[in-house]
Amino acid sequence: MELIRRTVNPTNEYLIRNISFHPDLTNSEMNIKTYLAIGLSVVLLTGCYHEGTDKQEEIARLEATTPLRQDTTVTREYVCQIHAIRHIEVRALERGYIQNIFVDEGQWVNQGHPMFKILPNVYQAKLLKAKAEANTATVEYLNTKALADKNIVSPNELALAKAKLDKANAEVRLMESRLSFTDINAPFDGIMDHLEVRNGSLVEEGTLLTTLSDISKMWVYFNVPEAEYLDYKIHKQDNEPTKVKLRMANGQIFNQIGVVETIEADFDNTTGTIEFRATFPNPDKLLRHGETGTILMEKLYPNAMLIPQKATFEILDKTYVYVINPEGKLEQRLINIEATVPHLFIVKDGLKDDDKVLLEGLRKVHPGQAVEIALKSPEKVVAELDLYTE
Repeated sequence: MELIRRTVNPTNEYLIRNISFHPDLTNSEMNIKTYLAIGLSVVLLTGCYHEGTDKQEEIARLEATTPLRQDTTVTREYVCQIHAIRHIEVRALERGYIQNIFVDEGQWVNQGHPMFKILPNVYQAKLLKAKAEANTATVEYLNTKALADKNIVSPNELALAKAKLDKANAEVRLMESRLSFTDINAPFDGIMDHLEVRNGSLVEEGTLLTTLSDISKMWVYFNVPEAEYLDYKIHKQDNEPTKVKLRMANGQIFNQIGVVETIEADFDNTTGTIEFRATFPNPDKLLRHGETGTILMEKLYPNAMLIPQKATFEILDKTYVYVINPEGKLEQRLINIEATVPHLFIVKDGLKDDDKVLLEGLRKVHPGQAVEIALKSPEKVVAELDLYTE
């Protein structure tokens, strides 16, 4: 026996359910079976209807914004080496024993301050000998001159005596210079490094005694990639010096502003970089020779076009955004990035000022999909990005 039951929805009519029963069942059993089957069918069909209706009524409503225009400063960072403006080796000019050391490691010394003294006995003796020979030559010259005045000797003999006197006086000055080399004084104001000798050390001519650094100003060297060097030179129109900042190894910014003074002549082909040199005043003597840090060079992009980084996605190293067209559908748009700032991209080309750029759900949508958007002002979007990072 076969019972045919039709369930009708107010808006849709469902398919006919065929329910078959065994002929041996009684009417009571058959009625119970019938009602159970019909009830289960209605529940299943009603659930399917509501599920389909919910999917049909679901509307994609996503946030979007437009590009922001404003002057933007981009900070580029370069690892750097810090050097004293003068860093020299102090060496012995004469052979001898170290008699006295008047300075200590790490000491600040002023120009002319005594640093080392080499035992001067030998040079003092040589000076006395040279002076004695000069006195003898002086007496000979005076005697020869007296005879020449009386025409007893020829003018040539007088000239020969004068030459011997000049030679003897030159020898005296040479010995005085060599004696002065036993006193080694600071050639400029600076700070001492390691002592390489001790009292009593035998030193030869040219032996390293210590190093001395003038840290009143510091030369900071950093390497700039070729593309950034070209960008720097092309966009630098005026003759004003480029100012830079220095972040020290502890993460703090040095309290003086530096100026880029020179650029080396040649590129390093192994790294593709060229070396810049910036000069920093160091009045508090905080920086020392040999330190490292990071140069911060700022570049201004006037009236730059900015979009949030989260509004972009990459395909094969190219950057794209979703733009909502006038019909309310999504278009995939290729853009070129000129620079990066925290949470934002500076767009070189690919967008217009009035384009509506999708902000969220980029992985859930596809080109050509119709969407409804909640348009937010770019100023509000950027403010929320900054607030989120804090």
